[in-house]
Order: sequence, then C-alpha cells, then structure tokens
Amino acid sequence: MAEREQGQGDNAPREAVVLVHGIWMTGLDMRLLARRLRRCGFTPHVFSYASVRRTPAENARRLADFVARIEAPAVHFVAHSLGGLVLLHLFHGCPPTRPGRVVMLGVPARGSEVGRRVARSRCLRFVVGKAVVNGVLGDAPGWHCERELGIIAGDRSMGMGWFMPGALRGPNDGTVRVEETRLAGAKAHRVVHLSHIWLVLSARVARMVCRFLRTGLFDPS
Repeated sequence: MAEREQGQGDNAPREAVVLVHGIWMTGLDMRLLARRLRRCGFTPHVFSYASVRRTPAENARRLADFVARIEAPAVHFVAHSLGGLVLLHLFHGCPPTRPGRVVMLGVPARGSEVGRRVARSRCLRFVVGKAVVNGVLGDAPGWHCERELGIIAGDRSMGMGWFMPGALRGPNDGTVRVEETRLAGAKAHRVVHLSHIWLVLSARVARMVCRFLRTGLFDPS
C-alpha cells in the first residue's frame, strides 16, 4: 500500500508551502509537486519569477512581497535549483516571521561549476544572465537561520553537464554536483538516485518533502 502522509484536522487552517522553481523555468514544472503537497494537507503557492533577467536578490525581494500576501498560520518553502539561491537571499538575516520549514532540491548552494563555465563563455553567458550575481558562482549568502532546513540532492548523472567534460566530477545529478548542494546549518542532507529535473517530479521525493515539512525528518521516525 502506498504511504500516505497525514494532514491537519479538517477545521484547522492549512499551512502554506511556497514552491520556487529553478533557472529557465516558469513554475509549471512545480505543479505536480504542488498537487502532491496539497494531497498531503498543505496549501501550495507557486512563485514564478524571471530567473535570468533579475538577480537572485531582486527575485528574493519579489518573493517577500508574494509571501506577505499569503494568509496562513505557517509558511514553508520548497525550492529547486536556482530557486534555493533565491531563498538564501530571502532568509539572509532571517526576515520571514511566520514559522515553517525549508527544503532545497538540487540547489547549488556552494555554487555551480556548470554555471561558472557557462558564465565564462562569450557565446553562452546569456543563458545564466543575472543569475550569476551573488548566485551560481558560489557567492550567495549562507544559511544562518534557526529555521529547519532539509536538502535533497540527486546522483543520477543525466543533464546539461554532459556537454561540459570535467565539470561534474564526483556524484552529480547531471547539472549539480552533490558536494555543491551541501550547506552548513542544514538539519538533514539526503542523496537520491535521480537526475536534476526528476527531483521535482518524483513521488518519493514528494513524500520525503511532505514528511520533512511535517516533522523535520526525511525518514520515518
């Protein structure tokens, strides 16, 4: 029988989850995860932003305005790839006041070697645009919040990194190396055998995310 996460009581206000997509995406890629989190008992909100036309810090300010309009007793965050760097800017100094947990999926928190190589290329630098400003180059803020943070990384190497020999040494998801996802201050770090995009499409990852948002644990207690 498939594992089923327990939600809140029927009369209790639902906790919100803000989903933040990665580079070049619009948020449509987060819809399946959003539906799964809704079945888990949360109210999902997908934040769409201009990933390469604005810097992560600029998008974080827009995200703060987006979150301020959400009415919920708690607001959690789930971010994929570049979206996690936007969250690092949002939580720099820990400004959000409502309680909630954070999960990052395939986020190059320590910078992306693939991103660095693209940024150095005259022909390709437009692909990352302003995402390089305190972002994919490895100079985003660190994590200094007491808020619980869980990280999931993939180690199935299928992605754009294939076209950049040497950029993805060691375990990686085809775009981001596992080591690039590690962040001091995180409560938990898990590695699953999935590629970069499948981190947001996997039912297993959705269950792990739901469990962490509920309990602060990826694994069943």
